[in-house]
Amino acid sequence: MSGLFGRERELAELDDLVDRAGERGGALLVVGEAGIGKSSLLDHAVARSQALGHRVLRATGVPSEAHLPFAGLHNLLRPVLAQAHRLPGAQRGALLSALGVADASAPDTFLTALAALNLLADAASHRPILLAVDDAQWLDGPSHQAVAFVARRVERDPIVVIASLRTGHASPLAIAGLRELEVSPLDGSASRDLLAARAPSLGSADLALVLREAQGNPLALIELPAAMRAQKALASELLPSFLPLSARLERAFAGRIGDLPQRVRDVLLVAAIDHESDVPEILAAASELSGERATLDLLDTAADAGLVHFDLATVRFRHPLVRSAVVQSESIGRRQAANAALAAVLADQPYRRTWHRAHAIVGPDDEVADELESSHALALRRGSVVSAIQALERSAQLTTDSATKGRRLLLAAEHAFGLGRADMVDRLLDTAGQGALGDLDRARMEWLREIFNDGVPGDAARVLALCEMARRSAREGDDDLALQLLLGASLRCWWADTGDAARAAVAAAVDELEGLEADPRSVAALGTAEPVLRARQVSELLSGVVLETIPDANALRLYGQAAHAIGDPVRSVDFLERSEAKMRELGALGLLSQVLTMQVLDRLELGDWERAAAEVEEGRQLAQETGQPIWDAGTLSLEAIMAGLTGANQQAQELASRAEQMIRGRGLNDLLSCVQLARGVGWIGAGRHAEAYAALGPVFDPSAESFHLTERFHAVTFFAEAAVHAGHREEALSVIAELSKVAEITPAPTLKVHLAYARAVLAEDGVAEELYREALRGELTRWPWAKARLELAYGAWLRRQRRVAESRVPLRSAHAILALIGASAWATRARVELRAAGEPVAGRDPGGLGRLSAQELQIARLAAEGLSNRDIGERLFLSPRTVGSHLYRLFPKLDITSRSQLADRLASP
Repeated sequence: MSGLFGRERELAELDDLVDRAGERGGALLVVGEAGIGKSSLLDHAVARSQALGHRVLRATGVPSEAHLPFAGLHNLLRPVLAQAHRLPGAQRGALLSALGVADASAPDTFLTALAALNLLADAASHRPILLAVDDAQWLDGPSHQAVAFVARRVERDPIVVIASLRTGHASPLAIAGLRELEVSPLDGSASRDLLAARAPSLGSADLALVLREAQGNPLALIELPAAMRAQKALASELLPSFLPLSARLERAFAGRIGDLPQRVRDVLLVAAIDHESDVPEILAAASELSGERATLDLLDTAADAGLVHFDLATVRFRHPLVRSAVVQSESIGRRQAANAALAAVLADQPYRRTWHRAHAIVGPDDEVADELESSHALALRRGSVVSAIQALERSAQLTTDSATKGRRLLLAAEHAFGLGRADMVDRLLDTAGQGALGDLDRARMEWLREIFNDGVPGDAARVLALCEMARRSAREGDDDLALQLLLGASLRCWWADTGDAARAAVAAAVDELEGLEADPRSVAALGTAEPVLRARQVSELLSGVVLETIPDANALRLYGQAAHAIGDPVRSVDFLERSEAKMRELGALGLLSQVLTMQVLDRLELGDWERAAAEVEEGRQLAQETGQPIWDAGTLSLEAIMAGLTGANQQAQELASRAEQMIRGRGLNDLLSCVQLARGVGWIGAGRHAEAYAALGPVFDPSAESFHLTERFHAVTFFAEAAVHAGHREEALSVIAELSKVAEITPAPTLKVHLAYARAVLAEDGVAEELYREALRGELTRWPWAKARLELAYGAWLRRQRRVAESRVPLRSAHAILALIGASAWATRARVELRAAGEPVAGRDPGGLGRLSAQELQIARLAAEGLSNRDIGERLFLSPRTVGSHLYRLFPKLDITSRSQLADRLASP
């Protein structure tokens, strides 16, 4: 028996999850208010797991440790850390550095999380594992993210994650899409049963009062009678109804604390503010606080009062409300004294010593402020940006010099910007702006304040202001800040239409940065701001970059961004693919999401639809995980384009509408252009050309919100095709004439390839053949999709000219390529044309690939290249067991039985 009253439903769900751990993994988030019984349910799951022979790894979130990076993860993984030597080198280094076991470069949170996942998966290969995380809302940020990362990915490993979360707390776990178990108050019958078991001597009047005040909260049902007995008072007197229940329970605990001897309260206070829960450390600090030696008998007294549990190593508060009640029951002076006592016994731990020193004083103290600023670097090395921000902010509070205070706040704001926390950035900048700042710091503040507003329509004035700040920064000798400002300005020009003057201003400001022409930030800013007028210059700069000599993942990303912006997909995917590999090694999932998403449209242009499908799926998941709403909406619009290209018109229209809803009112021309492209290709695939023409027309209208200088290039061929079938040839020729003028300015390969197709399709019969032949003579080696569409259009034209035998050659080639790419709607059209030309062709699924999901196909390709399950998992942020499970399921779909057959099957026509 569990001893829990009224929890049959919750216990059944927990038992089912735990009992199946040997067959499959899973994650469950137990959600409810304070005292509702989440910890008791977690205890039940732990006991059941242990009875089944599972390994239990447990951690509890503690408010006082929220500033310590990876403290929660360290507690969770401590029993299995000895196996870390089996991890790949980069993962091992990241994990051990994050946990403070080794001194290495600053670990990326997600690479550390991947290392934790693989460490757990390896340990679970011997026996199933339960990860039990109580009070997850108080985990430090990096640990919280790591647990959420693991929880999303354990479905195919013998790992169960059960975490409890207090209602109303924002949490990475709460947005991770996990199954939730909401714990409700006990009903009247269960409440009475609990009181009968725990407080059988209650009179009828007190019983009624407790039932009314407790509101079905199990902790309240247990604690109110105890508090009444201790203070000989009624529940309504102890717990005024105007207080929320959690605060009333704190008051009940505080009343019990107030009756304890002073030296016991010393030990409890030190334990409440000390994140380590280490008995020797707590007793040493309590001795420092009281001036007398503290011993275990003091903890015995606290345990007898029902406030803590302890052994010779650790102290654990019976409930988190006890911890907070201890702190709230003491004066500010007492809390400061306890922090000072802890600082005194932490001489060998400078980071923690400085943190407690900073909370032991009131008013400015430049010595401690300097120590805190220095210590923030240690937090960064441990992988906790939030802890570094907190250290810098507290350092600023203790600083006497206004300029130094402002600089520290700006540094904290820069770190907050890296986290994507606009709210935190705004708060820090508001505080910094109240003091004296130099010109460079003012420029940095403006950049940080504005950078989150990329894409606001009509913001040309802000672009011009950013350019002027960049010039001032350069004059002051801070080229890095100047380039950051100009990159921010260029992104504004990319996402939204800021007008010719603003774009020109960014390009002119970049030109003024002497000696930085080939810097990836300069190239990216130039190409992103002026993707047409400066395309030739950017193309020449990119030609001078030797891809293999660039070791930096971010530099490769920026070069790829520039190539993508000017419409050069071949160069773009070459740079971005290399950046992607390095981003995966680093575990930089935020930037990896952007790198993946930027490749999608370019891979579609180049006919690499398998990779594009995998990238859009992974890119969207990562954008959601890392909190990047613009990139999330971008991947949704790209998914809509892919649906349209593969003939799923209804899905394309639905996804396009969802993407438009996400970006409505923000004037993001780039994404709106993609939305209209998705609608257009969807209608073409369905053979409804009038609707396609109406959808694509605004893409080429400079007054429309969906007009974008270079995104429109991707729509040219579809617009021409729709115009021919919908009877709008003359209107389309006018658009093509305008784009031909643009092509005289920019060398963009995308535009040139699309224009060649459009001219041939729109031409009169007398000149069409030469235009088709000219287009096919172009350099299309890496453009199989464009080549196949040209051959399809040319073959269809030849058949209409009654040159049937000649038409079969380009139609055969088109059909083979389109079927291989996965362009099913166009492959069907080629098959129909071939049949009309007297050559029946059976529809085929090349190698059964159409039955694989994007992720399965990605895994199959990597396995065929010879990568092990561990290698594949490291690349795709999955556990090796999950990779193996995918392979097991895809073998029957491909009609194979072993890994060695993959390469042949994937290569089969």
